[in-house]
Amino acid sequence: MHIVVVGASGRTGRLVVQQALNAGHRVTAVARNPLNTDLPAEAEVLRIDVVGDEGFALPRDADVVISALGKNSNSDRTPVCTLGTKNVMGAMRRAGIRRLVVTSASPVLRTATGEPFWFRATVRPIVRWSGRRVYADLEHMETTLLQSADDIAWSIVRPGYLVDDPGGAYELVEEANAMGVVHRADLATALLAVAERRDAAGVAYGLASHRKERP
Repeated sequence: MHIVVVGASGRTGRLVVQQALNAGHRVTAVARNPLNTDLPAEAEVLRIDVVGDEGFALPRDADVVISALGKNSNSDRTPVCTLGTKNVMGAMRRAGIRRLVVTSASPVLRTATGEPFWFRATVRPIVRWSGRRVYADLEHMETTLLQSADDIAWSIVRPGYLVDDPGGAYELVEEANAMGVVHRADLATALLAVAERRDAAGVAYGLASHRKERP
């Protein structure tokens, strides 16, 4: 596949790029400041500010776009994911690309399906409050996807708390949250796995590490 990775200069994006290359895919890495990163030389690099630029172009022969966009901190008031995803979808339409996989987060799921009651009553409110701008941005991004036309075949991956440990076994749960931390390498692997699934369009997945992936 020809995979376009948006947010390729971030910690997750760089892993997606490297794992995709290791799997034999062609990769176009999109980053605002690619010269300040250690992106692999095998990747084709496009310098694009997907948040600030509404009219950029993506490769017309790409099969899928994987977005690893995210805020740097809760203090950032810019709707990075909302604006970036909206602009990416516009570029996808111009290029004729249909498949999109985005990174969200487990606290965005308002129903908290898959979480035990004690977690919903104690941990979840604290997490949502402490990262309120982050999760508000991700919620608006997801709404943008839900309201998009049928020409964008999107999927959402919602990891829990991210850590930088090496990857291993992980669990993807359809339309629910998976409990546990998420190794960033597992997030990259899951994003690529979802991108390859034909039955994943229009589906949101919870993600946690240390568990066996459900069929």
